[in-house]
Amino acid sequence: MQFHIQETMSKRLKATINEQLDVSDLFKGRQDVYRTGPLLVSLEVTGHEGFIEVDGELAIDLELACSRCLDPVKDHTVIPFSEKFKPASSEVDSDEYTEEEVSDFVEVNAERLDLKPYVEEALLLFMPFAPLCSDDCKGLCQKCGQNLNEHKCSCDTEKVDVRFAVLKDLFKE
Repeated sequence: MQFHIQETMSKRLKATINEQLDVSDLFKGRQDVYRTGPLLVSLEVTGHEGFIEVDGELAIDLELACSRCLDPVKDHTVIPFSEKFKPASSEVDSDEYTEEEVSDFVEVNAERLDLKPYVEEALLLFMPFAPLCSDDCKGLCQKCGQNLNEHKCSCDTEKVDVRFAVLKDLFKE
């Protein structure tokens, strides 16, 4: 997934990338990610005068921990990918693009454009923040740790404000 920047731009080359990347190293040490499949990369690279455009999508199968009960949640994620790269030394024609569009370009300080770090970054940014096994997941008991989706525990779940805890027994006989 590397391209010579000047050659791709000057010859206006087009290339298609269909690869599988092993991204298990990205999730080492993360206890919220149980298992990952390979990252399926499907990108179209197009050279233009002054920049390189990369469009396509990434897809991955993940097994994540439910954020409430920690049960495994299987998730198939499809991530849209669209970036424009330009050499750090070049200027993009400001007559053709607005100032906002020019700021959308990623500057590359090397002769070769390696897409792997940008693909990995997109994957990490699109990871589900708080995956749930179901919308009505009850989670774990805060006192004993019992999964409340499986069994109801006998813990006292009455919440008493600590400031008024002294008054709790005032009216008991």
